[in-house]
Amino acid sequence: MGRMVISVSRMRILQRAAHLLSTSCWKDAVRVHPAVSQAVADNKPVLALESTIITHGMHYPHNLSTAQRVEDVVRAEGVTPATVAVLDGELRVGLTAEELQHLAQSKDTLKVSTRDLPYAISQRLSGGTTVSATMIAAHKAGIKVFVTGGIGGVHRDGEKSLDVSADLVELSRTPVAVVSAGVKSILDIGRTLEYLETQGVCVATYGSSKSFPAFFSPHSGFLSPCNVCDPQEAAKLILSSLSVGVQRGLLLAVPIPEQHAAAGHQIEGAIQTALTEARSGGISGKDVTPFILQRVNELSGGQSLQANIALILNNAKVGSQIACALSEEVRRRALRHSDPGPPSTSTKSDVVVVGGINVDFIAKGKAKPLQFGQTNPGSVFQSFGGVGRNIADSLTKLGHTPLFISAMGADSHSQSVLNYCSHMDTRGVARLDGRSTATYCAVISESGELSLGLGDMDVHQCISPQWVSQFEEDLSSATLLCVDGNIPSSTINYICSLAAQHKLNVWFEPTDSDKACKPFLSDAWKSLSYCSPNLSELCSINRALGLSTPEELPESLEEVLDVTIALCRPLLKHLHCLLVTLGAKGLLLCGEHKEGGVNLQPSRRRGMRQLCALHYPALTLTREETVNVSGAGDSLAAAVMSGILQGKDTDCCVRMGLLSAKTSLSSPHPISPMLTSDCVDPSRAPAHTWPKPTFRWIHPE
Repeated sequence: MGRMVISVSRMRILQRAAHLLSTSCWKDAVRVHPAVSQAVADNKPVLALESTIITHGMHYPHNLSTAQRVEDVVRAEGVTPATVAVLDGELRVGLTAEELQHLAQSKDTLKVSTRDLPYAISQRLSGGTTVSATMIAAHKAGIKVFVTGGIGGVHRDGEKSLDVSADLVELSRTPVAVVSAGVKSILDIGRTLEYLETQGVCVATYGSSKSFPAFFSPHSGFLSPCNVCDPQEAAKLILSSLSVGVQRGLLLAVPIPEQHAAAGHQIEGAIQTALTEARSGGISGKDVTPFILQRVNELSGGQSLQANIALILNNAKVGSQIACALSEEVRRRALRHSDPGPPSTSTKSDVVVVGGINVDFIAKGKAKPLQFGQTNPGSVFQSFGGVGRNIADSLTKLGHTPLFISAMGADSHSQSVLNYCSHMDTRGVARLDGRSTATYCAVISESGELSLGLGDMDVHQCISPQWVSQFEEDLSSATLLCVDGNIPSSTINYICSLAAQHKLNVWFEPTDSDKACKPFLSDAWKSLSYCSPNLSELCSINRALGLSTPEELPESLEEVLDVTIALCRPLLKHLHCLLVTLGAKGLLLCGEHKEGGVNLQPSRRRGMRQLCALHYPALTLTREETVNVSGAGDSLAAAVMSGILQGKDTDCCVRMGLLSAKTSLSSPHPISPMLTSDCVDPSRAPAHTWPKPTFRWIHPE
């Protein structure tokens, strides 16, 4: 039930090391424009754009004006454009106006494909990214839709030359939807589609027909396996592709607009003529494409350039509409993914929990003691935790219907989490593309005590006031609100402000010593009703308020109780009650005096009250019975909340909490799957289980 106090500096170093090991080195060479990263974090529509059209597709100033027009089209649809390029060895996702102009005017820029990325970065070079390199950058930045003119493919006679574009390879392994005008007819379209089928890449034509387009022509003579008629169908197809869990892209082929189709047919005629000339002239290999492009421009009298621009602008518009539809569909599913039918407004929750959700890896060592810096024998167990999730899970198992509000990544862990939490009301859990579901690794000793914890919790910052405010009706009508220290301070402040406005009771679970101070950095804490810190977290809270704390925590029970009461006294000027967990020494309940005990039931009275404290010894467990301690405190807090919501007396509430913690301690899961209302019923426990709590008055300062 207690949490081991670990050196803060050592913990931060280890957390940073774990974070670096859990992320790839691409972050050292990539820079995402702040507007792009913010839009991705807020689930606003974002569209990736490649840049070889700027560096190698057109001459200056046509390349710059076209790039600017494309971005203008994207913005006009309410989407954030993210042009991708390599500048001075840095992979940029989203360019400023100055960077765009610099790229358009630069000479001797590289054409950067997947193969060329390491070299361009290591040599600090600049270049335009092809489809394959842009897909990589978009995926790393969390962008799911990417627009280009046309993708590469299998070259004619590719069965002999093995000349296959890296675009196709990247489509087979990078989960990004590519919106293009199909494949240019200078390539072997049939073999290109066969290759994509072999690699398991979904191909769909955008529109009412399945005819696969050939860039300048809406008809290539080949069919796509399927078609999508509008942005909404395209968005659902993209989400379905992602939900399957395979790491593959999706090709959406958009036919050239009807008003440009006539010019497109003329250009296709020029392409066929140029192909014939290339064959008769013995031109082969890498010289074929430059020759054909030059001859087509000559034979079409420059029409190919104008048609190319019109086609790209149309693709940008369609891609933007798909990005908008995808953002809306993600938002809708995040709100109601557990209920595919129309949202119901009739269900009200008596408690709302706002906090973190984690994938937990519990490593239990067998060595005595654990030796850092070397491999220790032990076992590793995966489960699902997070303070907020643990509390919401416990409350659900105890017969309540808490609404749980949180955020996680749209990654391989998220669906497993939702399946595990299917018994809970998780309609408030956002699933965010480009984010990783929070992961926590706890290293515990043979006795079950926490020795080390490492966490990648960045996604918790997405539990923003904007996201939480969508559930304001649920929040304002609940009997109790519970928030954990994982969520941003701004969100805690918003909930406290709402609580003050509607006279709601708020329970704050500090999570750890660093996060315990969040509400106490402003006046938000004065709107809290309950708080459940351990002694180390209680010290952090006092320090945040500028109050003195002991340099070292005492060892004896009497001294621990004296120090704890002294630390609680100033907080009770505004808080209704504090429940301080003391590990093996039990817990101390501090609050308003009522009939020989502490009044746990909600009260709006603050200030001058008669205060007292009750110390409850911990329930004893043998070393063999103690499996882990990662969720015991959360389980205890949830059961006490359950007792309060049921109107139970103080002793009953605390005993429910102690029984719940004991159940958690003896389970490998943070919250025992066996937890039920019967498990925490004090009347079912033997009478000798309950030693009489120790009563103390809390005298005014």
